[in-house]
Amino acid sequence: MQILCIIYEYPPIGGGGSVVAAALNEQLALDGHSVRVITSMMKGLAPDEEVAGVDVHRSACFRTHRHYTTTAELLTTLLPAYKRAVQMIEQKRPDVIHAHFAVPSGVVAYFLWRRYRIPYVLTTHGSDIPGYNPDRFEFMHRLIRPLWKRIVKHAAAITSPSKYLANLLQHSAPLPVSIVPNGYEPPTTRGSQAKRNLVLVVARLFPRKGVQHFIEAVSGLSTDWEYVIAGDGPFMAQLKARAEALKSPVKFAGFVDKTTLREMYLQARIFVFPSIQENFPMVLLEAMDAGCAVITTDAEGCAEVVGDTGIITPRANSLELRRALAKLMNDEKAREQLSSSALARAQKFRWSRIAGQYVSIFDSVVQGRDGAGKPVDVPADELPTALKLV
Repeated sequence: MQILCIIYEYPPIGGGGSVVAAALNEQLALDGHSVRVITSMMKGLAPDEEVAGVDVHRSACFRTHRHYTTTAELLTTLLPAYKRAVQMIEQKRPDVIHAHFAVPSGVVAYFLWRRYRIPYVLTTHGSDIPGYNPDRFEFMHRLIRPLWKRIVKHAAAITSPSKYLANLLQHSAPLPVSIVPNGYEPPTTRGSQAKRNLVLVVARLFPRKGVQHFIEAVSGLSTDWEYVIAGDGPFMAQLKARAEALKSPVKFAGFVDKTTLREMYLQARIFVFPSIQENFPMVLLEAMDAGCAVITTDAEGCAEVVGDTGIITPRANSLELRRALAKLMNDEKAREQLSSSALARAQKFRWSRIAGQYVSIFDSVVQGRDGAGKPVDVPADELPTALKLV
């Protein structure tokens, strides 16, 4: 199958959604499918390269930070990606377009569908859905609401990694959504690092990740343990100030590369993910597969990933998080039980299984499409303002 993937950020830039898309594409390529990716350019990256059997093409845009972006920067991705996609489609027509994130990638997919009638599948990841991340994107969703509704309405299929996100989408647009969980493929070598008294948090540092509550929870806890926060983001300065004010024993590791992060997972006895709002956090799977005893919150996406293999605490509740930590720090048997069950559950999310679910959706979409092969001209004045201005 010929698949054109459109995603505004792709490793080594972006967060969890980009990592998920790359892993899926690499599994699809391994399974014999042809996958081409159109994504954003950033200084230091090649405009065109093959990565693990996937053809990656980066189009020009403005982006300052590797691990997060602004609404204004998102807008600059639209027109370059659309133009590059047109060139590629004219050279070799795909069977299906796979757009990760309804916004901004879905905008490009929608107008390609208008022009070529190539069906597109939308995979949502969180902030592209109204109401998921209102502190950052509420204004943008209000501004593009009519266009957003057209994007989801005309998608040949919509997938979501969690029931929570699917339900949130359906509040804005009552459409069918297929639940396809994110996959996870562990490194080929599991590593030999010994566990030590390490409590690890891995997150992009935004307020909704709840790291502030972890900092409060560990204040005054045993100094026989090490408390490390791995990750970067715009909330870093405030978190450091909060930790200093509370004399919290946390250490900030900043951005950590994949290899080092895997070593940290393998060394940690306890992994904490205190998010307040979440879709399908990949860090939980990474920690579970490394044999960590997991503590997370009742944020919907977190509970879906962990199931009954971790301790679930109320979100934004430092006291309950502290109690859970104290329990595991003092109960080796409980840690070992959670570690074993988490390892077993992580096996269910292998990409070889998850990619097959996507292929089934792509097959049904391709077989049912109409008007294939007949380009449809889209007058310039019908393009969204964002596309014309960039």
